[in-house]
Amino acid sequence: MYLVDIRELKEIDLDKVMEIENLCFVAPWKKEDIIRELNNNQFATLLVATINNEVVGYVDYWVTFDSATICQIAVHPSYQRHSIGSKLLEEVIKDCYAKKALTITLEVRESNSKGINFYTKHGFNQFLVKPNYYSNGENAIYMMKGVEFNG
Repeated sequence: MYLVDIRELKEIDLDKVMEIENLCFVAPWKKEDIIRELNNNQFATLLVATINNEVVGYVDYWVTFDSATICQIAVHPSYQRHSIGSKLLEEVIKDCYAKKALTITLEVRESNSKGINFYTKHGFNQFLVKPNYYSNGENAIYMMKGVEFNG
C-alpha cells in the first residue's frame, strides 16, 4: 500500500500528467487542452495523486451549478490497482459534496471494461449509450452517481 497525497495540479506537473495521459487513453488530450483546463476553465478542478512527490495519477472534473462531470481520470499503469484512482475519486466526491453538487456524470468508452468496472464499483450506474461519441466512431457509456459523503 502506498502513502498517496492528493493536491491541486500545478504547471510543473504537466509533463508527468502528459505521460500518464498518453499511456492511458486511446485518444489522449494534448498538453494545450490540459493547460486550457488549468488556466482558463473556471468550472474545472484538476488534482494530482502523488507518491513521494512523484505524480502517479490525476483527475480533471467540472462542477457547474448542482452537477459535476468527470472529464479525465487516470493512474499511471505501474500504479494501477493500488486504490489511487479510488482516492482521486473520493476527493472529487468530497469536493462535489462541499459545493452542493447533486450528481456526478461521465462518459466512458464502451470497450473500456476496466473503467466501467471501476465506476460501477464506486456507485455509478449506466444510463444510456451515446452512439459514435468518440472520434473513431466508438460508443460511449454515459454513467451517473448521486453525491453522498460518508467520511
